[in-house]
Amino acid sequence: MAARFWDPDGDLYGIPTYPFRMAPPGLATRRQLRAQGLRPGGQHAAAQLLWFSNRYRRPGSPPTIRVAYLYRLDRALPVRPMTPGKRAALDKAMAARRICPECRSDAGYCIPTSLGMCVTCADTPALTA
Repeated sequence: MAARFWDPDGDLYGIPTYPFRMAPPGLATRRQLRAQGLRPGGQHAAAQLLWFSNRYRRPGSPPTIRVAYLYRLDRALPVRPMTPGKRAALDKAMAARRICPECRSDAGYCIPTSLGMCVTCADTPALTA
């Protein structure tokens, strides 16, 4: 199956393509770049990884083809440092996710979107008048 996605010249897929875990050295995904303190820096994807995945497969349907784009390490740039303004905006956004809309208190954790309120308010039975 892995040979199906082997296209280092890009003749079949239009961009050099490799099977999962078979990328050549000098290429990395966005996540791998970030782990090294780098970012793509405006460069286009130099290659891609393709693999079959059953994670989102519906019963009776074929496996999904997943893709991860690869970027050249020699063209990657350092991650921009966090500025005080960005830090303040991020702190404000995260604080808003901790405020319960029912009791208006800081829950100390991000409110689950499935509940829409803090766990204490969700567990308290509603009072009927």
